[in-house]
Amino acid sequence: MVLPFVALLLAIALGPLLCPSVWARHYAKIACALGAITVAYYLLSLQAFARILHVAHEYAGFIALIGSLFVVSGGIHINVKGQATPGVNVLYLLLGALAANLLGTTGASMLLIRPWIRMNKYRITAHHIVFFIFIVSNVGGCLTPIGDPPLFLGYLKGIPFWWVAQHCWPMWALAVGLLLTSFYIVDAANSRRASAEVRCRLAGSGEKWRFEGVWNIGWLLLILGAVFVKQPLFLREGLMFGAAAGSWFTTKKTIHEANQFDFHPIQEVAILFLGLFATMMPALDLVQANAHRLGQPSPALFYWGSGLLSSVLDNAPTYLAFLSATLGLLVEPQTGFVPAGEIDLGLLLGNSTLHPYLLAISIGAVFFGATTYIGNAPNFMVKSIADHKKVRTPGFFGFLFNYTIPYLAPLLVLIWLLFFRTR
Repeated sequence: MVLPFVALLLAIALGPLLCPSVWARHYAKIACALGAITVAYYLLSLQAFARILHVAHEYAGFIALIGSLFVVSGGIHINVKGQATPGVNVLYLLLGALAANLLGTTGASMLLIRPWIRMNKYRITAHHIVFFIFIVSNVGGCLTPIGDPPLFLGYLKGIPFWWVAQHCWPMWALAVGLLLTSFYIVDAANSRRASAEVRCRLAGSGEKWRFEGVWNIGWLLLILGAVFVKQPLFLREGLMFGAAAGSWFTTKKTIHEANQFDFHPIQEVAILFLGLFATMMPALDLVQANAHRLGQPSPALFYWGSGLLSSVLDNAPTYLAFLSATLGLLVEPQTGFVPAGEIDLGLLLGNSTLHPYLLAISIGAVFFGATTYIGNAPNFMVKSIADHKKVRTPGFFGFLFNYTIPYLAPLLVLIWLLFFRTR
């Protein structure tokens, strides 16, 4: 039953590369059909109705959060005149990394990707999009539960709000610093290769900024407040969708036109992740049910395990699966398997020896979510917007081999060596 999930992953990876026009027309049918196979198995063969309802609720919360942030951020227009130098670009990405902790990686990505493309329009290329995904859409958001969906799920399970910042800031500072350094080297080389005409424009024009639709910050605050609502069921999602509707109807059409806003990116994400949430159930259950075979694993194993799975799964359910495995292995070894919806993180945090495991899972899920387009939902959205604006972006394997392996993989190894290898 893991085969539909593997088939969907291969389709997402190879479809846009081998047959882009066919994939664009039929990806929804493929994702829904493969998801339906797994759901039918769970309903008809296993009669796991509670499992399906739990996954459906997780999916609803996931789409409510990223969808509402997508709509509201699309109502804010940052008008940029002039062209950015490599130094200005580095400062912009640093501010984006900080903003990701307040707006979430989805909100920050949707707010900042369009002006990022405009301010680099005379020399924009693939590395601008990829490093934006690395820093703003993923790594930058690991300091607060709002920043990235896995951390938000941990907060809902009982992790104190400031636990993440208290324990994750050294990894955040190292990762953001090294990625910004790598970007500056690559971007400076790109700037030097620019034509004489482009260099003249860069030298003769400073950046000028104008903000429109600032009242949407109020809708953003409503969304951020809604993430703390737990009861009654679906009230949180209702508030988020209400904020999205309020933003849509109160934003001038000219602002949406200036942002070239449309619903295609969130539509693509919603459909593909509907298939992923459905087909990944057997894979996640397999991890949980066989966790006892690991014996007494080190936090390093959980760092690599949660990280590598987050590269090919959405990192939020992967995070929950490893939390469940941690609980089964280290808190309740007599049971071994604990459904993700029944995790009690009060048990985890009551034992300080378990903190390294929670830290390893948190960093692994968030950082490795940047390694592929399917590791985190904003990755898909940023690529979709860039493609819509005719920016050259790498394909699935181009992203992996040209950017993840040379730039991100050494950083992930370094974090393992410094923070998890000896624990």
